[in-house]
Amino acid sequence: MMAKPLALTLGEPAGIGPDITIKAWLRRNELKLPAFYLLGDRDFLSDRANTLGLKIRLAEVRPEDAFDAFADALPVVATGHRATAKPGQPDHTSADAALASIRQAVDDVIGARASAVVTNPIAKSVLYRAGFRHPGHTEFLAELAATDGLTPQPVMMLWSPAVAVVPVTIHISLREAVAQLSTDLIVTTVRIVAAALKARFGLANPRLVVSGLNPHAGEEGSLGTEERTIVAPAVEMLRAEGIEIRGPLPADTMFHDAARKTYDCAICMYHDQALIPVKTLAFEDAVNVTLGLPFIRTSPDHGTAFDIAGTGRANPSSLIAALRLAARMAAAQPA
Repeated sequence: MMAKPLALTLGEPAGIGPDITIKAWLRRNELKLPAFYLLGDRDFLSDRANTLGLKIRLAEVRPEDAFDAFADALPVVATGHRATAKPGQPDHTSADAALASIRQAVDDVIGARASAVVTNPIAKSVLYRAGFRHPGHTEFLAELAATDGLTPQPVMMLWSPAVAVVPVTIHISLREAVAQLSTDLIVTTVRIVAAALKARFGLANPRLVVSGLNPHAGEEGSLGTEERTIVAPAVEMLRAEGIEIRGPLPADTMFHDAARKTYDCAICMYHDQALIPVKTLAFEDAVNVTLGLPFIRTSPDHGTAFDIAGTGRANPSSLIAALRLAARMAAAQPA
C-alpha cells in the first residue's frame, strides 16, 4: 500500500473530469484502485452525481485523512474556489476552480501530503480567456515546480501497455517545431526519459528509438538533411553516454507490432508524430505522464469532451489507467 494517497485535480468543471472521477471511485473495489482524493468543491460534485443519476458518498477531508475515507466515500479536499459550471457550459468559475485545484495538488505532493498528482482534463481555451499564458498543462506544472528561479524542463510521455512515446517538441506549430528542433534538445529530452524509465518505471537498461523528422528519415538527404545534421549527432552523443538508443528511423515503420517489441519508448520529433500512433493503438487506456518534474504527474490522454459531459457516456478507462500508473510510479521511486 502506498504511504500517501494520490491528489486528483478537478479539471475543467464543465467537462467530463467530474464524471469520470465519480465513475472511477464507484469502481474502486472491483478494480482495486489506489486511494485518491479530489481537490475541488463537494457541493459541485454532489450536483454532478445527481445529474448523472449516480449515488455516491462524498467526504470533505484533509489529505492525510483520505486513505481512511476512501473505502466508504469519495474524499474531497476543498480548495476554497466554488464551481458552478453546468455540463458542457463553462462559466466564470471554471478557470479559477481548475487552476486552484492544480496549484493545491502540486503543493500537496511537494509538501509530502500526496504521493503523486493526477490531473483531469482542462479546457485551454477557457483558461486563455481568463489570462492563462501557458501552452498547456505540462508547461504550467513546470512553472509550479520551479525552485530558486530555475524551471525544470518538462517532457511529455504518452504511455500505454501497447506503446510509450515522447515528442521532443510539444505544443507548438509544426513550423515552430522544425525551427526549434536541435541536437541539444533531443539529447536533453532523451536523458530525462532514460532517467525516468530507470527510476520510476523500474527498467534497468531502457531501450529507446528515435524517429527522423522527414519522410523515410530523410531518404539519405534527398528528402531533408535534419536527420544527418540534428538527429544523428544526438544519437551518437547519447550512445557515448551508455544509453541504448537507435535512430534516426523512419517514423512510418516504427509502430507496427514487431517493431514495438524492440524498444521501451519511441522518441519522436513533434507532437502528432508521437500522438497519432499511441491514440490509434491505445485511445482508451493511454496515459499522459510528465517527466522531468520533481514529482510524479499523470493524466488521462483525452480532452474535456464537452459534448458528452453530464450524459453518463464518458468512459473512465484512461483516468483509471492514469491513477494506476501514478501509483505504480510512486511505489517504484526510491525512498
